Amino acid sequence: MASDLIPRLVGARTWKDDEPLECVSVVPDGPGTVSFTFRSPSGAWFDYRPGQFLTLELPVSGGPIHRTYTISSSPSRPLSITLTAKASASSVGTRWMLDNLAPGTRIKAIGPGGIFVPDVPADRKLLLLSAGSGVTPMMSMTTYRYDLGGKPDICFVQCAKRPSELVFRRQLEAMARRVPTITLHYVVTQDDPYDAWTGYRGTFNQLMLGLMAPDYLEREVYCCGPEPFMQTVREMLIGFGFDMDHYHQEAFTGPPVLTPADAPELDDVVPDAEAASEVIFTLSGRSVPCTETDTILAVSRTAGLNIPSGCNFGVCGTCKTRKLSGEVHMVHNGGISEEDIAAGYILACCSLPMGRVEIEA
Repeated sequence: MASDLIPRLVGARTWKDDEPLECVSVVPDGPGTVSFTFRSPSGAWFDYRPGQFLTLELPVSGGPIHRTYTISSSPSRPLSITLTAKASASSVGTRWMLDNLAPGTRIKAIGPGGIFVPDVPADRKLLLLSAGSGVTPMMSMTTYRYDLGGKPDICFVQCAKRPSELVFRRQLEAMARRVPTITLHYVVTQDDPYDAWTGYRGTFNQLMLGLMAPDYLEREVYCCGPEPFMQTVREMLIGFGFDMDHYHQEAFTGPPVLTPADAPELDDVVPDAEAASEVIFTLSGRSVPCTETDTILAVSRTAGLNIPSGCNFGVCGTCKTRKLSGEVHMVHNGGISEEDIAAGYILACCSLPMGRVEIEA
C-alpha cells in the first residue's frame, strides 16, 4: 500500500478551484454542527493558511448560492480539507449541506482566501478567543502549531451555550495532553441536563481572562465569534491597556474579508488619558475635574465622597449609582441589569466619564 501511495504524494500537484471537491466524510461535532471532509478527485494537495476560508457553491432549490466557511483542518495535513458548519434556524446553505452532502458528493468551491492568519513567529505566544462557530479558525491555527512540533504556547478559550456545544473538545484535549503549553479554557452559560460541569459558567469577562491568561499583555490575540462577543473582548482589552495592534478578529457576517482594505473599521470607544472630563455630584454639590480614564468611583473618593463599593470589578453591583446626565463608558462583568442601565443606573467602579457627567451622589 505504501509503495503505491508514495509516488502519488511526491508528484502531486496543488489543488486549484477549477476542480470540484469530493466529500469523503461527514462527522457530527455537536448539536446541529457537522464537519465535512473533502478530497481532490485528482489526488491534488491542498495549500492554504490556517485561518483561511473556502466559498462553496451550493445547488439549493431555486438556484445555486455561495456560502463561505472557515477551514477547520490544518494545512500541515494537506491530503484533505475540512469545513465545520453549524445550521441555525434560518440557515439555507448549511441546512442544504446537512441534508444532502454525503461521501461521494462533488461540489464546486472557490478559494482559499482570507487574511485572518497568524502572521507572527512560531514562538510568539497566542491567545485564541472564540464563541460559537468562531472556534473553527482557532482549531486550524492550533493544529498547525501542534504539528510543527516543539512547545507552542497557546491559551485557547472557547465559549458556548452548553458543554455539549463545545466543538472539537476531544481533539483539543488530545493535543493539550501531549503539549502542556497548550492550555484550554471553556466557558458555558448553561449546563447540560443530567451532566456535571465544573468549568467556568456565565458570560466571558475580565475576571475570567485574568485567571486564564495572566500574561495576556504579552500575547498575540485572535478573536472570532458573534459581534457582541468580539466587542466585549475589545472593550476588555482596551480597558486593560492592551496594545490593539496585536489584536486580530474575524467576523462571520458581511462580505468575506479578502484583503486588509476589505476589513471593516472598528469604531470602539478608547478613553483618552489626556482628555478632560468633569463629574458633578448633585447631592453633595461637588464638581470634580478628571480625565476619561478615571472611574466614577475613583473620582468620588478624590472628592471625599463615599459611594458604597465591593468587588471593584463590575460583578457585585454594590456601587450602582444613578447617572442624571452625560455619557459614561461602562465595561462591567454582569453586576447590573439591562433594565437598570435603561433606567439610568451605572456601576461607578467601571464607568469612565466621557465629558461632563452628573451623578446622583
